[in-house]
Amino acid sequence: MSATILIIEDEPDIRKTIEYNLKKESYKVLQSASIADGENLINQHKIDAIILDLMLPDGSGLTLCRDIKSEPKTKNIPVIILTAKTEEVDRVVGFELGADDYVTKPFSVRELILRVKAILKRGDKGVTSDQSDTCSFGSLDLNIEAHQIFVNGNEVPLTALEFKLLKHLADRRGRVQTRDQLLEDVWGYSSQVTTRTVDTHIKRLREKLGEVGNYIQTIRGVGYRFSRNPD
Repeated sequence: MSATILIIEDEPDIRKTIEYNLKKESYKVLQSASIADGENLINQHKIDAIILDLMLPDGSGLTLCRDIKSEPKTKNIPVIILTAKTEEVDRVVGFELGADDYVTKPFSVRELILRVKAILKRGDKGVTSDQSDTCSFGSLDLNIEAHQIFVNGNEVPLTALEFKLLKHLADRRGRVQTRDQLLEDVWGYSSQVTTRTVDTHIKRLREKLGEVGNYIQTIRGVGYRFSRNPD
């Protein structure tokens, strides 16, 4: 069956453009111009992904994103935030609330469709372990099955994508991962997609990890590498 995409955007021209291109890819499309109508559609239909504007007439899309990601029935629905805002703080807040991606206006419709495809392909696969259910590295402990991390015995809350990114880097410690590799392996994006989401997530991840964030090293002009040794 075709996936159902919900567009929550108050500008009719943008809604129509996105709808037209999604339907060309055989997706089913639902539209809403407000948070209230969007919530009704989410409750009435099985939604596979949401394209969500931040500036809506009856409130902030960030609030709706938070509500979607905090409800057990809807928390696994991928959300792509679509907005004219470009400040980094807005991207960070969106990701912290559980958004899966962030696209700024004006945007390439073709690239937006590529992101939708990648997010749907990624789905709710979660994080899998190649070896065991736990991973320890210096002051850092990962509980793979529970999707929890601990620094010096204290739990540090991470979003699903932050956890997946950290585990991916830790599993490949000592090896440089380019941004394109990370986009493909963690986000499921092809090299055709250009985004700063990797840098935004790395920065936020380091901040949450504190001193342990130094395990994630920047290789200028290349990408990132997780330390081979904790010292």
